[in-house]
Amino acid sequence: MKLNKTQLKKRIAVASRQVPADIVIKNGRIIDVFNLEIIEGDIAIADGVFAGIGEFNGKQIIDAENRYICPSFIDAHVHIESSMVTPAEFSKVVLPHGVTTVITDPHEIGNVSGKDGINFMLNNSEDLPLDVFFMLPSCVPATSVENSGAKLSASDLEPFYRHKRVLGLAEVMDYPSLQAPDDEMVDKIVMTSAYTEHIDGHLAGLDTDAINIYKAAGIRTDHECNTVEDARERLRRGMYLLIREGSVAKDLKSLISVVNHNNARRCLFCTDDKHLDDLIQEGSIDHNVRSAIRYGLDPLIAIQMASLNTAECYGLKQKGAIAPGYEADFLLLDDLDSINIKEVYKSGQLVASDGEYVGRFVKKDSPEQKLLNTVKVPRLDKKDLQIPIRKTGMANIIGIIPNQLTTNHLQESVVAENGVFVPSSEKDQQKLVVVERHKHTGNVGLGIVKGFGLENGAIGTTIAHDSHNIVATGTNDEDLLLAVQTLEEINGGLVIIKNGEILVSLSLPVAGLMSDQGFRSISTGLHQVKQGLANLGFNGGFNPFLTLSFLTLPVIPALKVTDLGLFDVKSFQHIEASL
Repeated sequence: MKLNKTQLKKRIAVASRQVPADIVIKNGRIIDVFNLEIIEGDIAIADGVFAGIGEFNGKQIIDAENRYICPSFIDAHVHIESSMVTPAEFSKVVLPHGVTTVITDPHEIGNVSGKDGINFMLNNSEDLPLDVFFMLPSCVPATSVENSGAKLSASDLEPFYRHKRVLGLAEVMDYPSLQAPDDEMVDKIVMTSAYTEHIDGHLAGLDTDAINIYKAAGIRTDHECNTVEDARERLRRGMYLLIREGSVAKDLKSLISVVNHNNARRCLFCTDDKHLDDLIQEGSIDHNVRSAIRYGLDPLIAIQMASLNTAECYGLKQKGAIAPGYEADFLLLDDLDSINIKEVYKSGQLVASDGEYVGRFVKKDSPEQKLLNTVKVPRLDKKDLQIPIRKTGMANIIGIIPNQLTTNHLQESVVAENGVFVPSSEKDQQKLVVVERHKHTGNVGLGIVKGFGLENGAIGTTIAHDSHNIVATGTNDEDLLLAVQTLEEINGGLVIIKNGEILVSLSLPVAGLMSDQGFRSISTGLHQVKQGLANLGFNGGFNPFLTLSFLTLPVIPALKVTDLGLFDVKSFQHIEASL
């Protein structure tokens, strides 16, 4: 936050009680995240910044009514696109959950629309009651084994570093390019280092040698741990540990025991990818804090992780604490167990109360047409969906793990007719289809997946990390073809098909990832999606669309599908489905 001479004089005058504060908070219990203790006193605010703690008079009084005064929360790593709403609508959802700052990586829209997509996210997040900071996508495309809609080089990214809300380089997920080391990846890291020290990692399934390589390259964080030992190894090598609790990847329960008084200052919280309905129902970073406390973590440490730790990790020096000189972003909490948030303040102004957004209205321009027309696929027929099976009758199969990004590499017998795979509800084996949708290449990648439990029909979406081609799974080719066709007609989104009928379609026309409508409209649409899934016999304890969207991510083990075919992440090459 820039400070001018007039503001500085006023702040000093308020701190020294020469003039009344703009706002004074009284009768509250202040959470001190520096010493992990509760203190008492009035809190003075001048021009949206804390000016002092003690005894103060002010033009406006906020009576905390003996509630806890808590620094607001910061999401250390989030893809706003995964909420399926634009940043402006996203802010209305997370602010009531106490999140006043997020650090986002726009690589989802970057992989679809390149620089135009990043500019849209920057412009749409301007002048919001939510502070949205950016890490620039490091891997567009994510890897060389798939086709996305754009390619971003170091020279493409460099102009963005002049933007005041760009902090650094986002998750480096192409480990083979880093290990090589590939010139394009090295160029991005070297270029970034001229502007900032903030570079995020992505070490899914990688060993300690990889941690050494990432850290030697100046990469400081990782959010891809799911075991205590992995987390401990990253902390030992000086990395910041981002403990993730999203809609699919739920790592908090397995990782929280690694946090102790000795290492807590190196630990943060993030959501990464979280659907709108989950954000509304269970929350954002407040859910991480609440869960950590439930699993035994000291509430003050949990709050410190959600505020001060994240601010310091990303160089946000005026955020994350209730103390003079810090931005007046704070919460009023009823207690330290349930973390029930009574009110949320941004720069001293009330923006949410009793779970509802009450901040100012911010009008945003409609997305440009080129962001609304990104789904381009050729006409397909059943021949395009055939998976040849050899006489052995055995195949490589993707075994999904509910609520995890990783998959199992299974080898099982399958049903085949005339030498091609036939989905089987009895075996819980479905066809998985990935159709390139950016450049009309006609590429169709195919695989077999186990674990969705669909009895009939098909589901499909244009949310397919990270290249965001069309991905669909189903029990028959007719419904799969209709799913692909429907997704093109609605300019991207989510569809549910059964017996040649469109049961549900939810349009997400902004790059095929986000809606141009309000969050309540999309929340209603997602409720209809849940109802539609029941008609396909789905009764699993996970979100099948989110699970489907990560089956195309070829940087997370073990078996995935890209538009070029079935991909073995361990050997980092495409393989045939049939054994």
